[in-house]
Amino acid sequence: MMFGADGELRKAADVAMSEVMGLKEDESVLIVTNPRENVKAISEALFDASMDLDGAPILVYQKVKGQLDFAEPAVIAALKTEPDIILSISHEKIGKDREALKTPYMTGEKTYDHIFTYLLGEKISRSFWSPGVTTEMFVKTVPIDYDELRRRSSTLKGRIDKGVSAHITAPGGTDLSVGLNGRKGKSDDGDFRDPGTGGNLPAGETFVSPELGTSEGVIAFDGVMSLPEGEVIPEEPIVVHVKDGYAYDIAGGFEATLLDAALKRSSKLPFQFVEDGKISASDAESYSKNTYSIGEFGIGLNPAAEIVGNMLEDEKVFRTCHFALGSNYDEDAKALTHLDGLVKEPTVVLLYEDGDRETVIKDGELLI
Repeated sequence: MMFGADGELRKAADVAMSEVMGLKEDESVLIVTNPRENVKAISEALFDASMDLDGAPILVYQKVKGQLDFAEPAVIAALKTEPDIILSISHEKIGKDREALKTPYMTGEKTYDHIFTYLLGEKISRSFWSPGVTTEMFVKTVPIDYDELRRRSSTLKGRIDKGVSAHITAPGGTDLSVGLNGRKGKSDDGDFRDPGTGGNLPAGETFVSPELGTSEGVIAFDGVMSLPEGEVIPEEPIVVHVKDGYAYDIAGGFEATLLDAALKRSSKLPFQFVEDGKISASDAESYSKNTYSIGEFGIGLNPAAEIVGNMLEDEKVFRTCHFALGSNYDEDAKALTHLDGLVKEPTVVLLYEDGDRETVIKDGELLI
């Protein structure tokens, strides 16, 4: 069966499966989506592109899932088949793994609370995920120069890997330091051709999970803020005060009250999950506390991305950086939510072990 997607959408899907995923003959491809116009059209185009490359695609629909919803059992069962490639083309999220939240996957000292993160973490599958993607965004931001994106991302990752801390300032009021000791940067550079690799499409950011307990200062989100209900563009900056790695005070206008309320709800939910038998009591306290953790610091690198009020694209925009409140990517500060916020025109200074400092971004301009 072929769905017959053509034109610019089909071209972008071909780029995604060939240049980004490097699909090989007979490799299995699991595409999970929802019956919504944009994600449905993109998923069908990806199915067709996979067929043309002699892959073995399967397309699975489920109803729309938010940050706190559970994936359908059939989706979890499909993931357990361990596909070579997993594509989450969801209107919002793929959904949480009920079984793994209660009884995590364990390999040595690593634990995973979702079959999806287990498959990536153990280098069984490779993936990209596009929560909230639109056809316009996909067509605009996917067919880009991946060689140049990978060069920029690799160079920036190398600097972050050497760093012991980063100091980020911006005209909107951001003045934050984050520790980098023992942390490695991650490149969402559109190179997901090896098992264990994955990231967003559109791609285009280098990011890191800050060293636990080290983030100090103020973040002024003056671009876009993601909430469980969707993104908002604040009329005035959302000012988040940070100490010992955690947000402790949120100020600003109406959008700040929305963020504050969302975090309070998310911090209480783990205890409800315990009552419902979805997570263990021993995990609930840390899940709740980590709702306020600074879980990510990232830098946008996609030259085609624009601020549109959709974080999937917004966090990739040049001349911006972003921070997340909630779960991190090193899997050592787990939370039930991960809420990104954008900072415009940042200056980023890295401090190295030998005492040297390097400005890698100056007033939004990438210097490396």
